Amino acid sequence: MLVVLAEVMILVPAVTGFRVDYLKLRLERAQIASLALLADVDVPDNVQTELLENAEVFNVVLRRNDVRQLVLSSPVPGPVKATFDIRAPTQPELVRDALMALVDSQNSIIRVIGYPVRDAGQMIEITMESGPLRAAMLDYAVQLLLLSAALAVMTALLLLLAVQGLLLQPIKKLVGHMRDYAAAPEDARRIITPGQGVTELREAEEALRDVQTQLTSLLRQKDRLAQLGSAVAKISHDLRNILTSAQLFTDRLESSNDPAVQRLAPKLVGSITRAVNLCETTLAFGRAEEPPPRLSRVALAVAVAEVIDAERLAAGEHDISFAEDVPGDMTLLADAEQLHRVLSNLIRNARQAIVATERAGEIGISAAEDTDYWWITVRDTGPGLPERARMHLFQAFQGGTTKGGAGLGLTISAELIRGHGGRLELIDTSAAGTTFRIALPKHRADEKPDDDKPANGADGKADPAPQAGTQGAAADIPSEQPAATEPKSA
Repeated sequence: MLVVLAEVMILVPAVTGFRVDYLKLRLERAQIASLALLADVDVPDNVQTELLENAEVFNVVLRRNDVRQLVLSSPVPGPVKATFDIRAPTQPELVRDALMALVDSQNSIIRVIGYPVRDAGQMIEITMESGPLRAAMLDYAVQLLLLSAALAVMTALLLLLAVQGLLLQPIKKLVGHMRDYAAAPEDARRIITPGQGVTELREAEEALRDVQTQLTSLLRQKDRLAQLGSAVAKISHDLRNILTSAQLFTDRLESSNDPAVQRLAPKLVGSITRAVNLCETTLAFGRAEEPPPRLSRVALAVAVAEVIDAERLAAGEHDISFAEDVPGDMTLLADAEQLHRVLSNLIRNARQAIVATERAGEIGISAAEDTDYWWITVRDTGPGLPERARMHLFQAFQGGTTKGGAGLGLTISAELIRGHGGRLELIDTSAAGTTFRIALPKHRADEKPDDDKPANGADGKADPAPQAGTQGAAADIPSEQPAATEPKSA
């Protein structure tokens, strides 16, 4: 369609110009033929007739010095059908007359008026047939169309070659790179190297290279994680056996009369029991997912105190203080073992961050509640999280903040809290310290909150709570994972 439109836009002005040139040429020939008579030379009639035939006109009229003179004449075969004045026409008039000449197939008589050449007079007028003019216009139009078609074919071939060389071949090469990479995406040697000269194709190659690099890295990491999972399962199996033996020895410590042993033995038993349970869980599931929480009433203050006791021992001679602001009667609906692991990870990370600064510091644990959520906040006065840790905060093997750390603590903690229907979020981190907050829902997904029901029990008192880290203090409350909703502000 566009090609046809372009042809029309070229053909119509060209044929219009050809018609004007044709008529001017006839006027010029007629003027030359009349020069002999203007020289007052006696020209025979047969010579006059030959001059008119060579000029292809019937009559020639000149206007000189305001005198109109019939210079040459011969019999006109018919009446004059139309008169065309080409002295000062407009372009639309010329286009209209050219189209009418092409459409009119009759050989009629026309009158043409124009200016003589070289100022040989004021006006020259001829009468002629329209048939030869139309035939010449059609012949010119056909030649022009053939030439345009030839140019269009040549242009199309050149364009095809250009597209083949600049686009199709590079695209095929790009597709070949993609297929080659898909055959072995773990092989970094198959990652494409951008080399195209066309800007758009080079950008596509660069984007493909980035995607391939990221995918190869992820596949390698996935393979390492699979190998690590297998190794962890083997280690857990052997570690469980070792811890089981240690558990038998610690059972005998409970019968000791030493006050220090009596005070520390329950904590040691609880720690070993948790380690055994963790090993058994790893072996039972054999995957990175955590089991659903076994919900029960947990005394938060007791759980926090147990974790802090262990971290005080780990801090040793480092000047680290612990601040607790946890209501003594606050009980949570949570999995005691998983909550202990979350608190241990957060407080341990805070302790390690402060120890790394080699300065004194403080770790604070506070808790609050509203109608829908329990809120637990862990803050420290450490140096804050580095940029890489903030970018990959809850990603395994990406968000480690200490030298040699795997970056699994926050990942595991976030997964455990999500299993409760809550969330773990970073509230603030700067050179002044870091603050994390845990939001745990008070109601299961299949329960409707009862505004008239006290938060802790039917009589408004705290329900009996198990010792954090033990197995059987309170009856487990089976539950589906509650849905995580946007909590209210604490």
